[in-house]
Amino acid sequence: MSVIIDRRLNPRDKAIKNRQKFIQRSREQIKKYVRDAIDNDSISDIEKGKIRVKVKGINEPTFQKDRTTGDKKYVLPGNEEYVVGDSEKKPQQQSGKKGSGDPSDDGQGEDGFEFVLSSDEYLDFIFEDLELPHLIKKQMKDMTKVKPHRAGFTNQGNPSQLDIIRSLKNSLGRRIGLNRPKNNRIEEIEQLLKKEHTPASRTALEKELMELKRRQKAIPWLDPFDVRYRNFNMVPQPITQAVMICIMDISGSMGEYEKNIAKRFFFLLHMFLNRKYEKVQIVFIRHHTSAKEVDEEEFFHSKETGGTIVSSGLKLAKEIIDTRYNVNDWNIYVAQSSDGDNTMSDNIETDKVLRIIMPIIQYFAYVEIMNEDPTPYNYFGKISLLSTLYKKIKKDFTHLAICNIDGLGNIWTVFKKLFQKETS
Repeated sequence: MSVIIDRRLNPRDKAIKNRQKFIQRSREQIKKYVRDAIDNDSISDIEKGKIRVKVKGINEPTFQKDRTTGDKKYVLPGNEEYVVGDSEKKPQQQSGKKGSGDPSDDGQGEDGFEFVLSSDEYLDFIFEDLELPHLIKKQMKDMTKVKPHRAGFTNQGNPSQLDIIRSLKNSLGRRIGLNRPKNNRIEEIEQLLKKEHTPASRTALEKELMELKRRQKAIPWLDPFDVRYRNFNMVPQPITQAVMICIMDISGSMGEYEKNIAKRFFFLLHMFLNRKYEKVQIVFIRHHTSAKEVDEEEFFHSKETGGTIVSSGLKLAKEIIDTRYNVNDWNIYVAQSSDGDNTMSDNIETDKVLRIIMPIIQYFAYVEIMNEDPTPYNYFGKISLLSTLYKKIKKDFTHLAICNIDGLGNIWTVFKKLFQKETS
């Protein structure tokens, strides 16, 4: 297959700004298409990260001559025939070619332009405007990341780090300081020698010329002493450490529909953290009447189920924080998904444990998945027991976020709301 690479600076005499606008216009279409795919594609498709995206076309805007004839109608203020919002059929084009995608007389047309996104491009389009809220740098005992920082210049170094401008400045300063003869003075004397002179003046000119050439050779234009290389020191960088604790309700009230939505949400969260952050650990907890820390495979694919005791998952999260994550060194985040159902006798314990956790974490995201059946699952109308409890706690802890997901098409909207970049 032949590949044509356009290396022209300004192909087809189009303005560079117009080309940049076209790329930006296509980029917005790709972003919309990719984010819509999150709600419609399967989890495996999202993980593969390769998708074909159709855009409206690759043609750039151009000016065309209006070939229509006759009177033209405009909607003007005060008219009695048209109001704002009325539309009028476009006159039939008398000549010219059909546009891209327009069917021809024989029923054929031109396909739209397609982008094929790689896995990295796919994830960049999804997560470019998101971040972990309230993320701060905390003191660490183990610093493994270093970053090069400029540290002046040195006389020796790698040729790739040669600073040409600085070297030439040093050369110029040295030549000026040593009063190195200039070429124009030598050329001037050589021109004078070509003319008739007295023997005494000619001898003086020849002597001066020899001295200028001698001094010019003695003072080179560029000396090894002038050469400078950019110098870098490797400086340890404070790494922002964070841990995300994912708590998923797998009780009997969570049907396949609810569990599918919960898995999609946590899968997005998993990809987001791995893509955006270098030093983030993820802890997976599943709970019904009891809680269990599991690995990624079991978290997304286990079929275990049972009753509902929400406090069991929160207690295990608190235990993991106490034993493995010092609050002075780690940014701690918790994301919890549930259908809002909980055993009545467990609500007091849930309230107690959550109020202990909230002061030591950066952010708590609670996602409640609405039942597929329009009839509310719980006995208190559309507001669940757990949501009612969490809203009371939120009055004391503003970094507790509560959102509802009412269908597959709402997953991305909720995810973006929870992890939108903070505006300064």
